[in-house]
Amino acid sequence: MSEKHPTLPDYLQEEILLHPERRRFPEFDLARLLNQVFAPTQGCRVCILIDFVDPEAMITDFEFLHHSGFPVQKRAHEHFYTGLHEGVMQQLGMRGGDLFAYKITGGSNLDLDDDVWDSLGHLLSFDRDIYPNYDIILCISTFSATAPLTAKAKQFGFRGATLHGLNDTILHSGLAVDYDEVSRDAEKLRRALTRADEVEIDFELEDGRILTAWLGLGGQEAQKSHGLCRGTTPDIANLPAGEVYFVPTDARGQFPMKYEDGTLGVLDVKDRAIHRARLLVGNQATIDAHNARLQDDPMTGTLGELGFGTQVLPVSYADIQDEKVLGTCHMATGRDDHLGGDIVPGMFKRHENSTHDDILFAPHKTPNFNLRQVRMRRGEQREILIENFRPSRYMMDALTAD
Repeated sequence: MSEKHPTLPDYLQEEILLHPERRRFPEFDLARLLNQVFAPTQGCRVCILIDFVDPEAMITDFEFLHHSGFPVQKRAHEHFYTGLHEGVMQQLGMRGGDLFAYKITGGSNLDLDDDVWDSLGHLLSFDRDIYPNYDIILCISTFSATAPLTAKAKQFGFRGATLHGLNDTILHSGLAVDYDEVSRDAEKLRRALTRADEVEIDFELEDGRILTAWLGLGGQEAQKSHGLCRGTTPDIANLPAGEVYFVPTDARGQFPMKYEDGTLGVLDVKDRAIHRARLLVGNQATIDAHNARLQDDPMTGTLGELGFGTQVLPVSYADIQDEKVLGTCHMATGRDDHLGGDIVPGMFKRHENSTHDDILFAPHKTPNFNLRQVRMRRGEQREILIENFRPSRYMMDALTAD
């Protein structure tokens, strides 16, 4: 390859050949994004949700704009709220454009409290004042709200998008791409993986040991997160999009996990759930805390997702985009009802445990081990999907197929 993309990691430099036009991402264009994702109808009402520890104080008269911090919320105001009011609503024939704030949930995909505040500081109700009265809801928050908003969308009939952890890299790459193209690529890889019976993943540790995780998929139809949320069917898009995923029916084996404090552990899996963590390097207290949580509430270890990225994107250091990068895969523990699974919040011992937590395997996120190989079995067909964090020839051929 003669030219390198200035923002892509080394392991994706070859894959940019798939889409030469992506050597430079276009400027973020809110009207283009909303039009592609939603194809909004004339007169549809749109609003934006953001979150704070003290939502009433921070949202009243946009008080948060006068304080340090709140980078996600300030980007929501600058690029979405202001953009809507500076011509985008008029251009797309939309109404509303209101900004609301709710109390930060403290965990990924935890249910939202019903209390919500408008920019004048008035206390409102999500179920009474927001969900029934808006056609499109954009949630730009600290923690993902995809699961709870998906449930509410089905109940109240709205569409929307979740864009948690929004940063400048995401804004100018993952939200600036052509979502018709993202959808086409996701569908190509969905067809290449759908009805898989099982997937095996080999992880290579720094000392050369190999850990293998086996996930049973039961021949289910693969699903896709492709960013398009058009028509009238209630739905929530997770942006940036670009993913093919399954809800595992079974799992066993071992896989490594890097914790937030840098501790590296080995997770033992049986019957579709993590049942024990063991220390490799780092803080034993971190491992002990994880084991205590698994013992207290075993549902927290249930594997609820296996996903594969489909896009050529720069690393953003936010999982919401980085799990969509071609050559990576991820698992998730916890609730999976928003993915069509059977793990719902009421099955957890405590409400705060009913999260959906992604575990991303990517070179920048998990440099302590290599994604040696990912293999799929579909009937008599056996294919390698990923080797050393690079998509296989099978995956690349699927993407380039007509």
